[in-house]
Amino acid sequence: MLSHDGRSAVIAVLATSALAAGWQSGAGAQSQYPSRAIRIVVPTAPGGGNDLVARMLAQRLTDRFGVPAVAENRTGAGTVIGNDIVAKSKPDGYTLLMAPAAIVISPAMYKKMPYDAAKDFAHITHVASLPALIAVHPSVPAKSVKEMIALARSRPGQFFYASAGHGTHPHLTMELFATMAKIKMNHVAYKGTTPGLTDLMAGQVALMAGNMPQLIPQVRAGRLRALGVTTAQRTAAAPDIPTIAEGGLPGFDSVQWYGLFAPAHTPREIIERLNKETVAMLQASQVRERLAADGAEIVGSTPEAFAAFYQAELTKWAKVVKAAGIQPE
Repeated sequence: MLSHDGRSAVIAVLATSALAAGWQSGAGAQSQYPSRAIRIVVPTAPGGGNDLVARMLAQRLTDRFGVPAVAENRTGAGTVIGNDIVAKSKPDGYTLLMAPAAIVISPAMYKKMPYDAAKDFAHITHVASLPALIAVHPSVPAKSVKEMIALARSRPGQFFYASAGHGTHPHLTMELFATMAKIKMNHVAYKGTTPGLTDLMAGQVALMAGNMPQLIPQVRAGRLRALGVTTAQRTAAAPDIPTIAEGGLPGFDSVQWYGLFAPAHTPREIIERLNKETVAMLQASQVRERLAADGAEIVGSTPEAFAAFYQAELTKWAKVVKAAGIQPE
C-alpha cells in the first residue's frame, strides 16, 4: 500500500494531468474555429456600402475558412436593431457585425438603448472611411467656408440645410459645422440623400453634407458649389477640393465609416484571426477598386487602433448632440 505521502503524490500527478488535458482540450476547441457557419449582421439596407463590404467579407471568410459565411440584413431604429442582435449574441466568433458610424451616434440620439455601445462590442477592424462633401446651391453668395460662415453670421437662422434624415451622420456633420462656426442654420430632414440633393439642386435648401459619389458629379457639372471635404486630409477622390478645416474651420473632421465588430468578450485569438483575414481582403486590388468607386478609403486597422477611434467617436458625437441642443428620441 502507498504511504500517505505516496498517495498525495499520485493525486497531485493525476490533478496536474487532468488540468493539462483540460487546457489542451480548450486550446484544441479554440484552434478548430470556425467549425460552423458565420453570420455577419448588417444593420443597414441591402445595396449600400456597408452591405457591400459585409458581402465581400462573407465571401472571403467562406473561401478561407471552408465554412459558410453569410451577410444578413437586420435593419431598423437607426441600426440599433441589428447592433442589438450582435451585442446579445454568444461571444464565440460566429455572429459578427458590420456597422457604419451610426453605431456611435445612436447612443446620443436615443433616451434608452438596449445595449451599452461603449462596453458590449469587441473591435475587430476599422474597415474604411468615406469622406463627405459640404456643398451649396450656386445661388448662395459664398465661394468658401469663410465666406459661408460670414454670410450665415450676418443672416442668422435664414439658411436651411438638407440631410439624409434626423440623427444621420450628414445631419450631425452639419451640426458640427454650425457649432464650430458659431452660426445658426435650420435643418430639413429628408428620407435619404437623394431627395435632399434634389431639393438642393432646385434651390429649395441652401446647402448640405453628402457622400462624395453623389455630390461630386453635380459639383463638376456646375449644379452645386463645393465648400470643402469633411475629413482632416484631402481625399484622393477630389484632391483639388480643400478640406473644411483648410477653408476656415481649423480642427473640423467628420467622416462616415464602416467597422467590423464581435460581441464583447470574444476570445482574443478569434479577434486576431478575423482581423488578419479582413485586412488581407481589404488589400486585394479588386476590393480596393470597388470601394474606391463608392468614395471609400481603405483603413484596415488593428483592433486596438479601432477601439481607440471608436471611443473617441462616441465622445465626439455625444458632445455635438448636446451642443446643438438635439433632443434624444
